[in-house]
Amino acid sequence: MDIEGYAKRGLKVNEPENELEDKLTSRILEIKKTSPEHARKLAQATIVEAKATLDLKGDVLKPTISGVSMGEFGVGSRGMGDFYTHEKIAEVIGKTDAVVDTAHLDDSGVVTTGDSNEYIILTVDGMHSRLSDYSFLAGFHVARAALRDVYAMGARPVAMLSDIHVADDGDVAKIFDHIAGITTVAELSNIPLITGSTLRIGGDMVIGERMTGAVGAVGASSDLTSRVQTQVGDVILMTEGAGGGTISTTALYYEMHEVVDETINIKFLEACDKLLESGLEKHIHAMTDVTNGGVRGDAKEISRTAGVKLVFEESEMRKLVNPKVLDMLESLEIDYLGVSLDALLIIAPEEYAEDIMKTIRTADVDISIIGRVEEGTGSLINIDGQLQDFTPRFRESAYTPIKKMIGEEQPRDFEEMKQAIDKASIEAIEKKKKIIESIKKR
Repeated sequence: MDIEGYAKRGLKVNEPENELEDKLTSRILEIKKTSPEHARKLAQATIVEAKATLDLKGDVLKPTISGVSMGEFGVGSRGMGDFYTHEKIAEVIGKTDAVVDTAHLDDSGVVTTGDSNEYIILTVDGMHSRLSDYSFLAGFHVARAALRDVYAMGARPVAMLSDIHVADDGDVAKIFDHIAGITTVAELSNIPLITGSTLRIGGDMVIGERMTGAVGAVGASSDLTSRVQTQVGDVILMTEGAGGGTISTTALYYEMHEVVDETINIKFLEACDKLLESGLEKHIHAMTDVTNGGVRGDAKEISRTAGVKLVFEESEMRKLVNPKVLDMLESLEIDYLGVSLDALLIIAPEEYAEDIMKTIRTADVDISIIGRVEEGTGSLINIDGQLQDFTPRFRESAYTPIKKMIGEEQPRDFEEMKQAIDKASIEAIEKKKKIIESIKKR
């Protein structure tokens, strides 16, 4: 619970301070093992701090406000709202000298080192928010996700870093359990975790046991397999997938806990290692991992980035989903094409497809051709002989009871919200420019 946010909400609606203090004291006592006297003093101090920072002035301190919440717009839910927000993030960052940056919608960024022809690949992944109570599992899957993103650029990762935040009442052992999950992947892949940061969420102002964090990875390569290189005439291949954090979350919250075990593997990493050892990555135009938003989300991003149309064969994709995972998703009426499968998508000229598949299979990982790249825009999927639209929904497939309650459909005021997001991004850009000019003049 964010007690600072609670206090500020009360102050903004002019709630009498004595009533706000009583409510906040009660909320604190619900969570913290402390005396009523100490809880009241904490509530009083929180209100003092909240009042001091309620209405700040100046370019640096005054926040940019859109009036649209993260949940309303589906940010982080790997659907239309999330993709739109990431496009705006790229605009706020602006044009860079990077070989691959956020404008390319790849999961990793790429730069060169001076006069060297070698590429440096950098990525970061946040842990799955619903795995806070399962810190080992969260660490395992976020580490694997970060490594996948570097591999998907045609590079072998060389190191990882971590960032862990635990709320004030969280057990310190959460940190150790999380690190154990990360380093399980590190030791299996021989890619070390070498640095990181450990903090509380919100310091004293966030109480409870929630944990969040991220893992970053860095790699190097002389070749790239970024999405923008996708070409008309290429074929699309996909490896088998059993999911990661998303599938684990589904299994946990629908009491199908045995399915979690299906996700505990490093097959993706082993398949990529085989590719790099073979040298075939030089003939691959693009690679990506099928994460949140599923193949639907990846198809949209690749189409937009490369200016091509992608056509998929549903029957071929279905064969590559772990049977236990697929059974679970279908029994829960969850669209398997709209969630993270942790499979590898490879886009390459057709003449190299057979060699790529043979190489991947030497890692005991199944792989098939699941589609093709054509002229045009957008994406289609062939289901039982009929081509259908394959664009993502407003949110990724709803894979927990709460997500099903919220739904996947686009809100009726989506265009209005987009305009507010546009305005906020422009204001952020203008603020950045103003501060840069101010610093240069000093």
